[in-house]
Amino acid sequence: MSERDLYPAGVPCWVETLQPDVRAALDFYGPLFGWEFAGPGPMPGDPPGEYFVARVRGRDVAGIGSRVGPGGAGASAWSTYIRVGSADDTAERARQAGGTLLDGPFDVLPAGRMAVLEDPAGAPLGIWEARDREGAQLVNEPRAWAMSLLHTTNAGRCGRFYGDVFGWQSEALDVPGAQISLWRLPGYVGGEPQQPVPRDVVGALMPLGSQEASSQGSHWSVDFWVDDAEGTVERAGALGGAVVAPPHDTPGFRNAVLADPEGAVFSISQLTAGP
Repeated sequence: MSERDLYPAGVPCWVETLQPDVRAALDFYGPLFGWEFAGPGPMPGDPPGEYFVARVRGRDVAGIGSRVGPGGAGASAWSTYIRVGSADDTAERARQAGGTLLDGPFDVLPAGRMAVLEDPAGAPLGIWEARDREGAQLVNEPRAWAMSLLHTTNAGRCGRFYGDVFGWQSEALDVPGAQISLWRLPGYVGGEPQQPVPRDVVGALMPLGSQEASSQGSHWSVDFWVDDAEGTVERAGALGGAVVAPPHDTPGFRNAVLADPEGAVFSISQLTAGP
C-alpha cells in the first residue's frame, strides 16, 4: 500500500507546508529526505507565490508553497488535508458539528476543490475533493509521510467532531506516559502489513497539557518515516533545523521531533518492530 492512486472519503490524503522563502525550504527538505521537486506551479486559489510538489521515486509525497500575508519567521507549519466526496457538503457538515470555515470551498483546477476548516478547538485542517489529483502517491515508507496527529485542548469535543464529519472512531492506545488515541475508519485498509497499528488507522489524537496549550494551541502535526532517525536528526541540524525532541523509543518506532529553519515542526519515525 505504499503506492496509492485513490483515497476513500474520510482518509487523510495530502500534507503541505507554506513558507516565507519557498526556495530556502526546498534547500532544507530536499537534502533532508532526498526529495526531488516538480514545479513551480501556481498556489492553490491563485494567491501570489509558487508551489512545488516533493517527489520520491517519481511519485508525489508532499507540497511546499509560498506563505503570503501577515506573519514573520516561525509562523510556518505543516498542514493536513482529508479526502472528501464533496468539499461543499463537508464544509457545511463541519459547520453544523461546531467547526469554522476559514477559506473556500474553491476550485484548484484541474486538480480538485478544497476548503480550509478549523475544528472546535481551533486546529486548522484542509479538505480535498479530488478531480485530477487524489493526493500523495507514496506513503508509509522511508522519506514519505506516514501519519498526522492532532494535538488538542479538547479531546472529547474534537473526538465527536471528527466522528460526525469524517466517520472516524476513536480507540485509546496503550502507551506508557502518554494519552494517545488512534482514529480508525471502519472498512479502510491502508498502511503496511508490518506496521504495529491496525491498518484502518487514519490518524491519532493527543491531548495538550495546559503549558503546551498556552504556547502552541490546538494543531495538526505530520510524521515522516525514515530509515535512520539519528542520521536524519544530525542532517537536519546541519541544514539549519532544530531538534525539538531528540531520538526516543515508542512502541514499534524510534522517533524524534524536528523543526525546519522557519519553525515548522514535524516528527520522524524509524520502524523498529513488526505488527
